[in-house]
Amino acid sequence: MRLGAHLSIAKGLENAAKTAEEIKANTFQFFTRNPRGGAARQISAEEIEKWQEIRDPLDLHPIIGHLPYTVNMASPKSRPYAFAKMVIAEDLKRMEAIGAEYVVIHPGSHTGSGREKGIARIIACLQEVFLPEDGQVTLLLETMAGQGTEIGSLQDVAEILDRLDYPERLGVCLDTCHLTGIGFDFLQKSEVERLVKVISETIGIERIGAIHLNDSKMPPGSFKDRHARIGQGYLGKEGMLNFITHPCFRELPMILETPVDDYKQYSEEIELLRSWLAEVEI
Repeated sequence: MRLGAHLSIAKGLENAAKTAEEIKANTFQFFTRNPRGGAARQISAEEIEKWQEIRDPLDLHPIIGHLPYTVNMASPKSRPYAFAKMVIAEDLKRMEAIGAEYVVIHPGSHTGSGREKGIARIIACLQEVFLPEDGQVTLLLETMAGQGTEIGSLQDVAEILDRLDYPERLGVCLDTCHLTGIGFDFLQKSEVERLVKVISETIGIERIGAIHLNDSKMPPGSFKDRHARIGQGYLGKEGMLNFITHPCFRELPMILETPVDDYKQYSEEIELLRSWLAEVEI
């Protein structure tokens, strides 16, 4: 199983790789730039070379960049919309340079202008700055919990993909906490099957590139995005195992985004998950 966590590359990709080794991760995710702002750290050719030298020996695949929260492809305002286009265009190239396989992006929030207009702006943004790119990085639209005016339900993502005619390098990132928020109760195996059915009939299972593996502080249908540590939220052991052992998901990279005080705490959760998996036959 490809199991990892969201780490920092503020001190370099090589340092992040060493942290991944310490926590026994074989994949990881990181913010491509300041998550609450927009400043991007320059990644030098020397840093990339060192990273490439240690990546394969540490078996770190795939690597996932996450665009900052300030990117809003659905914004009706010109400045944040232009910022979104700039970041996507720049960071696709930056992630291409380091050999990242995926880049995750939140679809955005229409901020009151309406779902249809928000989706139309997302589509226009991707048509302008993503479709012309000829790189290898796959862009993943993250499914959201349905808070406020955010766009990102399974139906929203399916519509975006359909209206763009399912581009080859445009996929989906699922989040177990967000899926709980929009109403899936993974304590029931039948609910995992329901999710698979919905995705199969709309998005396509093959479009799923990664999983954000988080427990949820809130119950199903809360429309709240409140991550909990593994085994300490609504999903618990049973809900997590129901999800991660499903044949459609168990081979996908799973990234922890749980609330920890120190990155090394992720090692506890990775160890816990692997101990649970050792108890069941998959």
